[in-house]
Amino acid sequence: MLGPPKRRTLDRPVSVSLEELVPDDHFYRHLDAALDLSVVRDWVVERYTNHGRPSIDPVVFFTFQLIMFFEGIRSERQLVETASLNVAHRWYLGYHFDEPLPDRSSLIKIRQRLGLAIFHRFFEYIVDRCDEAGLIWGRELVADATRVPGNASMDSLVPRLSAVVDDHLEHRFADETTAGTPLSEERWDRLETGRLDPQRPPSGPDHRISDRTVSRTDPDACALSLRDGRTVLGYQDHYLVDGGRARIILHACVTPGDVTETNVLVDQVRRTIFRRKRRPKRVIADAKYASATNIQALETAGIEAYVPLPEWDKSSTRFKQIDFAYDAEQNVSRCPQGEVLQPRWFDPKWEQWVYRARASACNACVVKAQCTTSAQGRLLRRSIHAEYLERVQRRHDTPRFKKAMRKRRIWAEGLFAEAKHWHGLHRFRVRGLTAVNVQALLVASGQNLKRWLRTTDWGRRGFPGVAVASLGPLKSPSHLACHRLRHWHLIHLWLVERPMD
Repeated sequence: MLGPPKRRTLDRPVSVSLEELVPDDHFYRHLDAALDLSVVRDWVVERYTNHGRPSIDPVVFFTFQLIMFFEGIRSERQLVETASLNVAHRWYLGYHFDEPLPDRSSLIKIRQRLGLAIFHRFFEYIVDRCDEAGLIWGRELVADATRVPGNASMDSLVPRLSAVVDDHLEHRFADETTAGTPLSEERWDRLETGRLDPQRPPSGPDHRISDRTVSRTDPDACALSLRDGRTVLGYQDHYLVDGGRARIILHACVTPGDVTETNVLVDQVRRTIFRRKRRPKRVIADAKYASATNIQALETAGIEAYVPLPEWDKSSTRFKQIDFAYDAEQNVSRCPQGEVLQPRWFDPKWEQWVYRARASACNACVVKAQCTTSAQGRLLRRSIHAEYLERVQRRHDTPRFKKAMRKRRIWAEGLFAEAKHWHGLHRFRVRGLTAVNVQALLVASGQNLKRWLRTTDWGRRGFPGVAVASLGPLKSPSHLACHRLRHWHLIHLWLVERPMD
């Protein structure tokens, strides 16, 4: 029979213990027992004074950050609201039902107080745990970067000149402007290129877009193009991943969107070698890292560079670079017809020697149509690092090189797919280079922590809701295979990482 309506008697006081409500085999019980966060207090003691109102325990702050990572929460406001209603979260934080949780503004202030160095130390602390568990192979490194939109709109871009010229004209050029004397040509050039900002060093001979424009919302975010054709303000997140089966992230950093990958690789590798005391045999990366300087630095250090080199003359029907023989003793090149190309000048920007054949010889050559259309003779460029480039080129047709390129797609791109679709890194929620580095380090730390927890026999955490929402209805792996390439990476993660998640 139909029973009576349920009476709501929710104002009745109940004596209950959080220890009884949280099951013994719950995930956060295992995380609390496995990961010791008490060391955080020793790291931050110098950032607090000996007087004033007692602060929130920094251990509680890092506990909040781990909850945010594992639950896929996007903001501090949502984090506090969710944790206040979740029994397991309150237990992990150490707050009973009658204790109010810290305000969201306090969490933001603590993050700013601690600074980037503390979060980088936390990231290294997690990597140390992975190293102690034997998860780091150390013989191979995989480098990659991904573009992440920032928390700023393209509409916030203004000319950098208007952002800095007012103050500097008033103080530095007051003698000329007030007297009616026109500015010198050199100073106008400095104004037009945005060099008045003392905190922004010159970008070199090639001016970036950010040299002339700046965002009022997030001055560190720069314009970058995404794969879908959109142009947004954002950053580049760089990972250096161990080549072992655990795929531990050994280094993570964020740079403005107009800083290319070639400027980061060598520093990442050197710091990882120094910090981890490992000597990798090879570094795997895509063509964006294929600068002569990077390859020369790696090969000189005894590290094999597995990087695809761009073939600029691949589609040309004329004689290519490989058709010319180089004589190292005389520093000359010879064309297929035996004509000598003498070095004409050195290009310091690209670190290349420029060789040119005699115009009279080229114009009289019977195969000129297959070589050049110039009436001044064939021009040829050769990098001063050509010896190392040729060494890398010879690896391209080997089975090991092809295997390395396939491995890079899973080891590096798979981690970025996991971070974007499961842990909120599809867009930075904070502003400023320091703040986005903090967010990226916390995500990378959480990814390493997941793999470390697997070694402690924990494998019953539910499938992340963020991934389900991003992929739509989860019918089967074969259904997911119809999605785009980034979803293909999630298929791999769903099949391989499922014991953990």
